[in-house]
Amino acid sequence: MRLYPTFFRVVFSGMDAERAHKIGFKLIRASHTLGAGAVLRRMFAPAPSLQTKALGLVFPSPFGLAAGFDKEGHGINALADLGFGHIEVGTITGQAQPGNPQPRLFRLVEDRAVINRMGFNNDGAADVAPRLVKALDSLRRTYGSTRPLVGVNIGKTKVVELDNALEDYLVSARTLAPSADYLVVNVSSPNTPGLRLLQDVQTLRPLLSGVREAADESAGRHVPLLVKIAPDLSDDDVDDVAALALDMGLDGIICTNTTISRDGLASDGEKVREIGAGGLSGAPLKARSLEVLRRLKSAVGENLALISVGGVETGADVQERLDAGATLVQGYTAFLYEGPFWAGRINKELAANRR
Repeated sequence: MRLYPTFFRVVFSGMDAERAHKIGFKLIRASHTLGAGAVLRRMFAPAPSLQTKALGLVFPSPFGLAAGFDKEGHGINALADLGFGHIEVGTITGQAQPGNPQPRLFRLVEDRAVINRMGFNNDGAADVAPRLVKALDSLRRTYGSTRPLVGVNIGKTKVVELDNALEDYLVSARTLAPSADYLVVNVSSPNTPGLRLLQDVQTLRPLLSGVREAADESAGRHVPLLVKIAPDLSDDDVDDVAALALDMGLDGIICTNTTISRDGLASDGEKVREIGAGGLSGAPLKARSLEVLRRLKSAVGENLALISVGGVETGADVQERLDAGATLVQGYTAFLYEGPFWAGRINKELAANRR
């Protein structure tokens, strides 16, 4: 019997979504701090059959946690206890910033979805970097060579003009790359004005080239570099990003970020209008994210990694993405609805399919 759905309905469903997230995250971190990590790791450790080679690395499971849950690297080890094969931290910006005014996170329970306009609220690259170093040291001691991996997602500081975006990204790349297993350039959030304009390939090429050079130089090694794109790109634009990634020898693409679309929702239309602007994530993204994945796979073949995210809820969803060409799969929104044992259940479902 699953207790979390009842707990969510009684405790969290009537609470401000951001406050509920903070409380839930604190409880997860407390479980690790209070010594429950060893028990959780025994319960949720991915089966050896789930090990996945990608980006020149070995992931203990193909299923990981997308950026947005742990924005500042506060709970990497606690999240690893729950069975995620990787944890993507961020989005982190070159300068600390508070994000957009509250309220800025809203649930659409009928759609198993969330609308957020958080606005990259984070402590800034300089403050986050030491946390990453400490977390990686702990992961190595705990797991050895088969540890969960840590991705770092970077974006543009809101007050920085688009013309100066490259230098802002370079600050984050130089600061964070030494403690990142892989690095993601986020140019697809709808919550930073003008950010999505950077997805244009003429602008994207010098940005990715500069970040890659700065990251590798700072880390003293090649740091796998990916770009995260929006589901709202036209098919032609998706094709252009694929061609650019291949031409540059990029390591991968994450598909997809949140959407600005509100089509096909079951939630009350007036409620959705009252919530207003923001990126929609969760189950409504499933069809488009899968469509973008298949289009990218057709374009890039085996030449770079594809990380699929958007509408992933079950082990069957993860397997569907892998079968469609994803190298790795991420989730986030369903974590809020499914609770802390979600990744462990998915790992068990995936392992059962491989027997």
